[in-house]
Amino acid sequence: MDQHIPEGKADSKLFTSICRPVFFISAGLIVLVCVYGAGFSDHAMVTFSSIQSWLVTNFGWFYMASIAFFFGFVVYLAFSRFANIKLGADDSVPEYSYVSWFSMLFSAGMGIGLLFFGVSEPLTHFAQPPSGIGGTADAAARAMEITFFHWGLQAWSVYIVVGLSLAYFSFRHGLPLSIRSALYPLIGDRIYGPIGHAVDIFAVLGTMFGVATSLGLGVMQVNAGLSFLFDVEVSTYVQILLIVFITAIATISVVAGLDAGIRRISELNLLLAIVMLVFILLAGPTATLLGTLIQNIGGYLSSMVDMTFNLYAYEPIEWMGDWTLFYWAWWISWSPFVGMFIARVSRGRTVREFLIAVLLVPTVVSVLWMTAFGDTAIDQLANQGFEGVKNAALELQLFTMLGQLPLTTITSFVGIILVMVFFITSSDSGSLVIDSITAGGKVDAPKPQRVFWALIEGAIAIALLLGGGLTALQAAVIATGLPFTIVLLAACYAIIQGLRSEPRY
Repeated sequence: MDQHIPEGKADSKLFTSICRPVFFISAGLIVLVCVYGAGFSDHAMVTFSSIQSWLVTNFGWFYMASIAFFFGFVVYLAFSRFANIKLGADDSVPEYSYVSWFSMLFSAGMGIGLLFFGVSEPLTHFAQPPSGIGGTADAAARAMEITFFHWGLQAWSVYIVVGLSLAYFSFRHGLPLSIRSALYPLIGDRIYGPIGHAVDIFAVLGTMFGVATSLGLGVMQVNAGLSFLFDVEVSTYVQILLIVFITAIATISVVAGLDAGIRRISELNLLLAIVMLVFILLAGPTATLLGTLIQNIGGYLSSMVDMTFNLYAYEPIEWMGDWTLFYWAWWISWSPFVGMFIARVSRGRTVREFLIAVLLVPTVVSVLWMTAFGDTAIDQLANQGFEGVKNAALELQLFTMLGQLPLTTITSFVGIILVMVFFITSSDSGSLVIDSITAGGKVDAPKPQRVFWALIEGAIAIALLLGGGLTALQAAVIATGLPFTIVLLAACYAIIQGLRSEPRY
């Protein structure tokens, strides 16, 4: 298996190192979907939402069973006889320190979502739980368990399947760092033909539209924060200016490269997030937060099996499609992007080291973050009677919650900077991944190609913001979850076949 096409050195001229079928077909489909989503947003919204609803109704069981399988598969591998195999040659060493590695895992895989949903999701489940009465102590505990479930171990097990398969087959067997390589044990050299091209095109579309949607949501939150602090107008015009400004910074980071750009910005991101988290823990209801943290962890672990397999099949509710199944499809559709990026920065780690770190570190951060922000907001609503935190617009709830704490101006400003830095790291890592895929798996393609994709991401976010197509695009991204689930299941089989092919086994 290690005798196949290695990652050659890229030509220095623009677009000479591309995989032409993947590059041009992907670019063409991106343009078509954007024209449809922005120019016919109402029709697109109806179409994609109908597809999403159909998938949830008919294949919800498949999503739930697949996520449960991915989690069990990851746990098995972490303690299997394959756990000490290196993601690279036997004498390879990690390229990045633990701090840099954890920072990049945190920034790429969680990003804007923690800030956007850290307050709003717990509040929503508290007020409107899937079952039972909202606004009670039981509803508060249940809300945090559900939030942990959506952002915890199961989500990261999806990313691990992609990340492990790519890191293993690329760094240990010399295959291209591209999604197609995960299928090598199944189809062999046909990964270099139409089947491989199709898989990579699908990965490019999911990455591009997922990142563009995230960027659109991010600038909405930045605009809301600037309005909260400085009375800046909330408008599409302001949001477009923000996209242009932040995309320009992201482009500079892309040109600087992974080490000088993305790594340093990710480390800044982690530092700012820790500062914000510590402040909330100290300025908020500290004793309550520490108590709920312990209870939340216990509740999450004890109810995990029930939540993993509970489809409410005997009492169907719309909530499942709006939340749990929505999240599972979202994580799956994002897995080519996040999985490939974490593979890119994980050369030299052992299988066990990779699995445990990628599974546990982001989950621990999510647990701490959601407890601090979510339970502070719930405390403001339930115990302090502050209705404003519940009634504020989704993108404004973070700043409304911070408004009830000391140093509001400073913390809100830090929150805005944090969203912007997440924006930059998402754009950076997305551009790096797309550039690698469209260059046939090369990691040293000409920098202008990375700049091209970074600018395209910003342009798509602007186009969809103008056309009102962000919601339609989000539904379209979710619809991609089903076919890629099949690819992930095939990747699990391929990983086992690859590991068993090791000489020592």
